[in-house]
Parts: sequence; C-alpha cells; structure tokens
Amino acid sequence: MALVSEFLGQLTLSYGGEKEPKFPTVVPVRDFDPAKDAARIETAIKTKGVDEQTIIDILTRRTYDQRREIAFEYEKIVKKDMITALKGSLSGSLETVILGLMKSTTQYDASELKVSMKGLGTDEESLIEIVCSRTSDELAEIKMIYKDMFKKELEKDVAGDTSGNFAKLLLALVQTKRDEPSNVVDYEKIDHDARALYEAGVKKKGTDVATWISIMSERSVPHLQRVFDRYKSYSPFDMKESIKKEVKGDLEKSFLTLVECFENKQLYFANRLNEAMKSKGAKEKVVTRIIVSRCEVDLMKIRTEFKKQHGKSLYQTIFEHTKGDYQKALLSLCGGDD
Repeated sequence: MALVSEFLGQLTLSYGGEKEPKFPTVVPVRDFDPAKDAARIETAIKTKGVDEQTIIDILTRRTYDQRREIAFEYEKIVKKDMITALKGSLSGSLETVILGLMKSTTQYDASELKVSMKGLGTDEESLIEIVCSRTSDELAEIKMIYKDMFKKELEKDVAGDTSGNFAKLLLALVQTKRDEPSNVVDYEKIDHDARALYEAGVKKKGTDVATWISIMSERSVPHLQRVFDRYKSYSPFDMKESIKKEVKGDLEKSFLTLVECFENKQLYFANRLNEAMKSKGAKEKVVTRIIVSRCEVDLMKIRTEFKKQHGKSLYQTIFEHTKGDYQKALLSLCGGDD
C-alpha cells in the first residue's frame, strides 16, 4: 500500500506544472567503473566472431550518461571512437538497438524524426507517434537538438514533408504553445472548450478542424482530461468516437494518438508495442523505438499497463515475438518479467 500512495502522490505532483515523474527500467548501475567497462567492450569487439553478449550486458544495463563515460574511457584506452567500433562489429537489429542507446533520449527522438522524413515518402506513423506523444518541454528540447544535429529547423522539415490539416496539427504541436498545468481548475473554460469541440465537429456538417487543433495543441493535459470528460455531456459519442466519425487518414491517427496520450500515455505505448509485435513479421522498427526511447523515461509503467491490458507480460511477449541477440537486448532493457 505504501508504494501505491507514493505513486499516487507523484501523480498529483505532476499536475502542478512540475516535470512528470519517471519510471525507468534502466537506472544508474552502482559501483560503476567506466574504464573497466570500456576494456571489456574492447575485448568483446576483438573476440573472434564478436562477443555480443558482453556488449549487451554492459550497454543495456547502463544509463545514457554512464554509456557516455564508457565511450570517453574507450577512446582514451583504445584511441578509437567507440560508436564507430560498435558499428563495425555489430549488424542488423542488434546494431540498431545498441547505436540507439548511444544517443540521449532527445537525440534519439530527433534522429528518428529525421529518418521518418528522409528521402522518398514520409513515415507518417513514426512522425505521429513521436510528435503527438511528447510533452511540450520534450518537443522544445527535440527542436533544439534537431537543429544542432541536422542544421535545419524541425518545423521547416515537418512543413515540407506533410500537407493540409495534418501538417497544421503537427506544426501546432511542434510550436509548443501548450499551457502549463495549473493548480486552479477553471470549470468555465473546461465547459467552453468541451462545447467548442462538440460544435466544431459532431454537431455540425463538416468539421472545423482549426478549433480542434487549437484546443488540443494549446491546453494543458490535466485541463484536456477534464474537457474530454465534460464533452460526454454534450456529445452522444466520446472524443475518440467523434474523431473517428469526423476525420480520416493521418489526421485521424494524430488526433487519436493525442487523446490516448492525454488519457494514459503509457497505455498508448503498451498498445503500440502489442500491435507491433502481433503484426506479421514483428514491426521491429516500432518495437525498437519505443523500448529504446522509453527505457530511461517510463518503460516500467508501460510494462504495468501492458500486463493489465493484455493479460501477459511485456517480457513474455518480447520473448515470443523476437529472437537472437536482438531479443536478448530488448529483454535486458525491459528490465524483468511481471
């Protein structure tokens, strides 16, 4: 019970405009010795046929900051860049996971966004998942890192790669105009927004998408949770059903992702993981991205939601739907069975 009340205490705290609490599966290792880790990685790389297990054991059980220290020591000892050495000795899905772990969560998000907009065709699914699930603070940081890494503005790339209302929604989110959560509940504004969402959609012929975009991209999350609740007193459908009736395609997916993340972000990721692993030939890209990007954020809570929703642990599901060294790395990042 003590754990539950501590958990609920943290939840209410996050309403006051403070940072969301973290529930990582990868935490700093005690008695950390970066020089020893660097030497072990060098031995693993030099081993005939490469000792992948040692690389997995070390890099999936250290935080990003610790991995950076290992890379620094590695360069001192071996006089070589560790990321380049890893690239040269690993391949396939395991290489993707390990190289992903060598970036900070923000750098990883920025590079995943870049990849989703690179070359012919846009990977809208990845774009929607990242832009619609990150907080305004996270998006502001991603924009900064994106510019730093690629010498381009994220807004410009998004605008150049998307169109119509879909582009307008993503750009509104990337512009990070969302209100900070407040300890004061404005019931009048909640009612006004709920009615405005209803009148802009289900109540009229056609949809006033601009109203939906401004409310969903500018209001704080706790406020929107109350708005969606109030919305049910105006509309015969809940917000998600209304979205499905009013808009289609990428715009529909984006609005649904937003609402699902406002209501329960970890459940959204749990469902994405389940879907990706159940699909024919597990969608490795989605699985890798969620596990790598959330392992130092909230993967522990995603695990809880996964078990609750799907009746099977995330660990067990990864075990059943993946194989080889890729499986070992994901299971290690998952941090245990429930």
